[in-house]
Amino acid sequence: MSDMVKVALDAMGGDNAPKEIVKGAVEAIQTEKKIKVYLVGKEDAIRRELSAYQYPEDQVEIVHASEVIETAEPPVNAIRNKKDSSIVKGLNLVKAGECDAFVSAGSSGAVLVGGQVIVGRSKGVERPPLAPLIPTEKGASLLIDCGANVDARPSHLLQFAKMGSIYMENIMGVKNPRVAIVNIGAEEEKGNALVKETFPLLKECKDINFIGSIEARDIPAGQADVIVCEAFVGNVILKLYEGVGATLIKKVKAGMMTSLRSKIGALLVKPALKQTLKAFDLEEYGGAPLLGLRGLVVKTHGSSKAVEVKNTILQCMTFKEQDIIGKIRTSMAAAKDGE
Repeated sequence: MSDMVKVALDAMGGDNAPKEIVKGAVEAIQTEKKIKVYLVGKEDAIRRELSAYQYPEDQVEIVHASEVIETAEPPVNAIRNKKDSSIVKGLNLVKAGECDAFVSAGSSGAVLVGGQVIVGRSKGVERPPLAPLIPTEKGASLLIDCGANVDARPSHLLQFAKMGSIYMENIMGVKNPRVAIVNIGAEEEKGNALVKETFPLLKECKDINFIGSIEARDIPAGQADVIVCEAFVGNVILKLYEGVGATLIKKVKAGMMTSLRSKIGALLVKPALKQTLKAFDLEEYGGAPLLGLRGLVVKTHGSSKAVEVKNTILQCMTFKEQDIIGKIRTSMAAAKDGE
């Protein structure tokens, strides 16, 4: 079992826990024999959900945790006081080297705080960013940061760009990924103080392929592979993406049901349309890794269903195989030593 990728999964986190979380874990191990999932949470509830499935039992282990960190709890206090929570116990499995990754759909704040306090930052990393993949016309782009650092400095955004480039090249296979900073115009002199101070740092950095500014309207067209911003802007972009996508799908479906002719047309285009819409479904891309830590921590949506949980677990396997933790650690430490 030494070549297995071991993933600690917060079975109690998210709106649909533990049902969809456990289902996603089962689907992941049914898909990939090299993964072992450690389901962390209330043992009775986990066993109840597992009883509905046939699965390779040697690929699942239950780690009992008696406490659950709720979304509304202050993250720092929750991490400090709830030592037997599924989030704290899962993160400690990564810290101890017993698991390669921790995945949770639970409290974002607790995962972010716990990731830094328990797992810890790699040498040279100033701030770990959350980095989800988002669908575009040309494939997937990495949005970095989307929620971890709302008061970022220019040096933080420079590191985000470097870490994002390493991710896209090794995980997504994008050679020399195009890096852009989110701005209100294409001109170099535009933007707020943070963007204006960060732009020349990105422009001078030889470790990345910086192409300049990107406006929000150009993100869905896939004009950049790594989209750099501080967390407030990134979170707004991500949430707007989700909302517009869901609304468009709803409107398209409603429009197809307005008449007999449209219903017949819907039947004809359904296979092609389903495939197209699938490419723009955020669940297909898995969770958002918290980059720059000494171990892999991945946050999925609070509303995650089984498909997103499954894809996130599979994503962890690629992450380990490509040694993203090691590559980011080497890059950030070298930059720190060179200062």
